[in-house]
Amino acid sequence: MNLLSAAILPLRLHHPDGSTPVIVGEGALSSVLPELEDWLARRAAFLVTTPRVHALHGDRLEVLCRAAAKWVILEVEEGEGAKTVSTAERLWNEMLDAGGKRDSRVIALGGGSVGDLAGFAAGCFLRGIEFVQIPTTLLAQVDAAIGGKTGVDLPGGKNTVGLFHHPWMVVGDTAVLSTLPREELRSGLVEVIKMAALLDPDLFGLVEEELDLLLEGDAAALGPVVAAAAAAKIAVVERDPTEKGERRLLNFGHTLGHAIESACGYAGLRHGEAVGYGILFALRLARRRGLISQVAARIHHLIRRLELPRLPELSAEGLMAGMARDKKARESGLVWVLPRSLGEGWMTDGIPEHEVRGELADFLRDPLRRPV
Repeated sequence: MNLLSAAILPLRLHHPDGSTPVIVGEGALSSVLPELEDWLARRAAFLVTTPRVHALHGDRLEVLCRAAAKWVILEVEEGEGAKTVSTAERLWNEMLDAGGKRDSRVIALGGGSVGDLAGFAAGCFLRGIEFVQIPTTLLAQVDAAIGGKTGVDLPGGKNTVGLFHHPWMVVGDTAVLSTLPREELRSGLVEVIKMAALLDPDLFGLVEEELDLLLEGDAAALGPVVAAAAAAKIAVVERDPTEKGERRLLNFGHTLGHAIESACGYAGLRHGEAVGYGILFALRLARRRGLISQVAARIHHLIRRLELPRLPELSAEGLMAGMARDKKARESGLVWVLPRSLGEGWMTDGIPEHEVRGELADFLRDPLRRPV
């Protein structure tokens, strides 16, 4: 592979279906255009993106448009609202009407929602066709685009319909992150902190040191953080490709975070922001189970430094009902991912419901209060 910059890091995720190159760094897309041209040659290509992202970055794919036998743009709405069964059905019909075949290709250009939807559509169309992830948000580059999880939402819960369908390649070009607003960078950094707190203490320290620059979108600061987070995600996915065990640690903060998103109608709070509140709540449960105060305070302080938007008024009962519908729940109850120490996490489904409900009611009165 002809890498254009020493800052471009070629990683590889090995999984039961083969392996996926994960190319990370500034200029990553330019470095792999020849490979992508060959992948698309003489085939129909379906680009799943949003109008805004296409306007910002569509010209970066011009050479790929010329390489494909047919180039079809399938636009979807921004955010979680695109991840519906009806939107997936529309994509399938448009792909079929355009002459899509078993060797046609799908390209996901956008954030995590676009990648989830496009991967799901590709995985189901004609029992599965190849696709490439070109994530354009920090959250997608460090987490959502890596690992093969795809899906759409039902009214009762997020990602409740989906499948594992690994992309042919993931291209995390950090050059595109310069177009992100501070709020989107903040959302992505929560996912970095989530992984760092349970898997990589060195990365956690790096985020602590560079947080101000990261929130400004500084390319030099973002590069090593994206690379380290992607590498951490790859390592845990390789050990647990279908989320039967250790990979579930990546759900730190998501048990409550997903319920908050659903209760808010997927509006007002970004995914990472909701997860940030989920992490703050999980720290309370962890303190009750032996997490030392210094570690809890360190994680809590870093999340507080992100200046999360105000949590809207929510009810403990409503959130409890939302968590019960979460795809991560088991017959034995909710599964909580908690830190045991910095760099070590664990999972438990043995927390009594009355404890969670009482702690949640107190949390909602002052979500930003440090756990004692």
